[in-house]
Amino acid sequence: MSLPPTPHPKRWTALFFIALAQLMVVLDATIVNIALPSAQHDLGITDGNRQWVITAYTLAFGGLLLLGGRIADMAGRKRTFVIGLIGFAGASAIGGAAVNTGMLLGARALQGAFGALLAPSALSLLAVTFTEAKERAKAFGIFGAIAGGGGALGLILGGVLTEYLNWRWALYVNVPFAAVAAAGAIAVVHEPADSRNSNRLDIPGVVLATLGLVSLVYGFTRAESDGWGAGVTIGLFVAAAVLLAGFAVVEGKVKAPLLPLRVVTERNRAGVYLSLGLAVIGMFGLFLFLTYYLQIVKGYTPVMTGLAFLPMIAGMITGSTQIGARLMTRVPARRLMGPGFLVAALGMLMLTQLKVDSSYAALILPAQILLGLGMGTAFMPAMSLATYGVQPRDAGVASAMVNTSQQVGGSIGTALLNTIAASATTSWLVSHGGNPKLINEAAVHGYAAAIWWAVGILAVSSAIAFTFINAGGQGGTVVSGSSEGSEEEVPVPVIAH
Repeated sequence: MSLPPTPHPKRWTALFFIALAQLMVVLDATIVNIALPSAQHDLGITDGNRQWVITAYTLAFGGLLLLGGRIADMAGRKRTFVIGLIGFAGASAIGGAAVNTGMLLGARALQGAFGALLAPSALSLLAVTFTEAKERAKAFGIFGAIAGGGGALGLILGGVLTEYLNWRWALYVNVPFAAVAAAGAIAVVHEPADSRNSNRLDIPGVVLATLGLVSLVYGFTRAESDGWGAGVTIGLFVAAAVLLAGFAVVEGKVKAPLLPLRVVTERNRAGVYLSLGLAVIGMFGLFLFLTYYLQIVKGYTPVMTGLAFLPMIAGMITGSTQIGARLMTRVPARRLMGPGFLVAALGMLMLTQLKVDSSYAALILPAQILLGLGMGTAFMPAMSLATYGVQPRDAGVASAMVNTSQQVGGSIGTALLNTIAASATTSWLVSHGGNPKLINEAAVHGYAAAIWWAVGILAVSSAIAFTFINAGGQGGTVVSGSSEGSEEEVPVPVIAH
């Protein structure tokens, strides 16, 4: 077994630039949502094509994440991190300058492709840079807070930019973010020399994984627009199942798999991927419903709507840095993740009581604080555990799986909860004689019906965390084995009794 690597002296400065890049990627998932109505009006985008502004990004991002993670392992994470940043900034600039629908959609797809290279590079750089337990806890606490709170922050920034400048700045804003992060990364980010994977790229795995994930994400998108029983929706889900099953078979047989099965079959990591993906389903739907509720029902401006999410961000930062990071080395991950998801479910449960005249201070504010605290506490140990004990040569693809579970979860959440809300809204209106004056009451009834599902999903996330995850506190040093080392060279977290 090799000696623990000497920590790099500029690792905390490096964390700032890695976290900045992660913030940019997470922001982009929600910032464009706020700007979309203005962009649609400006460019004359049809209602049928409107969803593609979001879908083009999520398809490219979700479909290419595993490939991006493996390229990072092979070509070097610092290199792919910088390339990802430059490409993301370039694609954002093209999108901001778009003169027609095609140019904007192409730019969004390009953003997603470079995001798929950037996101796993960022998380895996963190995993190989911080190997000492207490430092790792602090670093992942900061990273987890950004990953959790960035989406809500995107709503604030999107509102400010759209209201006071114009929608194009929701894309242009990525350019300075990326420039600062890339310059900083070149100067201070250090990658251990022995952490690369020198194997050849698994082309059949790349094709099957990419097509399978794209089919899955697009299937949920079509379910939202065409319905769950539509032929194209069912066809996409069947294709996704066949392609991903084929991918699993191929990965078990090839010499140098894109996703080594040891990464996903390890009990703790499987629990993290599953519980995190489910939790994100609930959270993404909530962002959407609360945004609609505050803007359409309550009449908030985009900026006021964004600011209304600040308590959730504060809760996430507190849960991640003050609870998760402080307890991670002493408490088994399931005792942070399980209760964390339950606290978030409690906050979600409060929001099932949403009415047209609900008070922000009495209902939405405390619910958001609980949601933020719970998710922040759970996210932090989850992100660390997903890359804990992984061979350095697999850090990129293990990181990509975290992002993939979140990305697929977000796509499912948006489609599933939107469909439930729309169905409940229609049923309520019909049962009340179809009176158009009651449209707000019907919409809020639909949101509440969908939020009940989110409560159940978060409760299942908690149960999975308690059941699957049996790692002890993430203490000690995570020893980096050589890039060609065997599985046994890397310590596996101790089992808590």
